[in-house]
Amino acid sequence: MLTGNKGEWSEIYVLFKLLAEGKLYAADEHLRKLENLFFPVFKVVRSEAQSSVHEYISENSVPECTPGEKVRIYVDGKEVACVLRDKFRIESAVLLNELSDSRKKKSFPVERTETFMKKIACGQLKAKSKDKADIKVGLIDIHTGYRPEVGFSIKSQIGGLPTLLNASKTTNFIYKVGGVKEDVVREINSLYKADKADKADKADDEKHIDVKARLKRLKDSGMGISYFGIENRVFNDNLALIDSRMDRILAETLLYYYRDGCTHCSELVKRLEEENPMEYGNIKAYEYKFKKFLTAVALGMRPSVEWDGRDEASGGYIIVTHAGDVVAYHLYNRNYFEDYLLNNTKYETASTSRHGFGTIYENGDDKFIKLNLQVRFV
Repeated sequence: MLTGNKGEWSEIYVLFKLLAEGKLYAADEHLRKLENLFFPVFKVVRSEAQSSVHEYISENSVPECTPGEKVRIYVDGKEVACVLRDKFRIESAVLLNELSDSRKKKSFPVERTETFMKKIACGQLKAKSKDKADIKVGLIDIHTGYRPEVGFSIKSQIGGLPTLLNASKTTNFIYKVGGVKEDVVREINSLYKADKADKADKADDEKHIDVKARLKRLKDSGMGISYFGIENRVFNDNLALIDSRMDRILAETLLYYYRDGCTHCSELVKRLEEENPMEYGNIKAYEYKFKKFLTAVALGMRPSVEWDGRDEASGGYIIVTHAGDVVAYHLYNRNYFEDYLLNNTKYETASTSRHGFGTIYENGDDKFIKLNLQVRFV
C-alpha cells in the first residue's frame, strides 16, 4: 500500500485537479487565484519508475468539460487507459478531503485514491525528477496558440510548511571572530537551549546549541565578527552567477537573523536597506538581488550542484493552497512570483549537530564560527 505525507499526496492532487479543471490558474503576489487569468491545459506529464513517461492527454483542448469527455493515458507512447474526465473531479475532491483531515500528521495511506491511481497507470506519489520540476504541463497560450510543455515545482500549504532552501553543511557561512577573549569564548561555547533533554551528563554534540544566545553574547562581549567565506565552493560559485557580492549580502542577513532576531525575508531586506552594508547608491538593489536569489533557488539552483544559471522548473511554481486551489506562478508573471517569494519566506535554524555550525572553533591562530542558511515558507 502506498503511504506518503501531505506534501507527497499533494503531487497526486495536482495531477487530478489539473485534469479535472483543464486550467492552470495564475495567482497574484498574495496567492489569490486570478479567476480571469489562466492557461488551458491539454496535457500533464509525469516521470515514474525506470524513467517511464506517463502522459495524460485531454480529448478536447478547451478547459470546459463536455459530457462524456475522456482523458487518454499513455506510458512511453503506448495508450494504456482511457478515463472520463469527470472522474478526476470526483477523485480530486475525495483526496482533498483526506488531505484536509487534521488528524493525519505524517505518512498515511489513502486506499481509494491508490485504487484510482492504478486505473490511470500512476504507480507512485512523487514523480521521478533529477531537477526541480515535479510535473510537466502542456499549456495553450490563448493569444498566440503556442503549446509549450513546461516543468513546474509543486509546493503545498496543506500540512507542514515546505522549505525553499534546505540546510546542509553546504549552506554554512564562515565568520572570523576578532578581539578574542578566551574566557568569553569558553562561556559562549557552553550556551545550550534549556530543555528536559539537556541533562548535565549529556554529551555536547547531543545538546541543542542556542546559536542566537551565542551570537548575542558574542556581540555583548565586544568581540567582533566579520564574514570570511562560504564553506562550499560550489555554492559560492552558484551565488556568484546571481551577483558577485551575493554571498556577502546573505552573510549580512544571517547576522541579522541569528544575532538581531530578524526572521522574515522581507524584514531582512528592509534591514539591508537601512544599513546599506554594500554602500549601494540605490538601496533598492538589495530587494532586487535578494528576489533573484530566492527565485534562483525556487527554479533550479541547488547549493551542492554546479549551476549554469538556467531555470530547471521552466514553467514556474504550482502551489496547493489551504483551500485546495491549485494556482501557479508562471514565469510570464515573474514579478508576482518574486513578490510572493519575498513576502512568504523566512530564515530558520536547522540542526546544529547535523550541519556543524554555531560553535566558535580554532583554525591556526584564528577563531571562527559557522552560521547556517535555511529558508522556509511561512
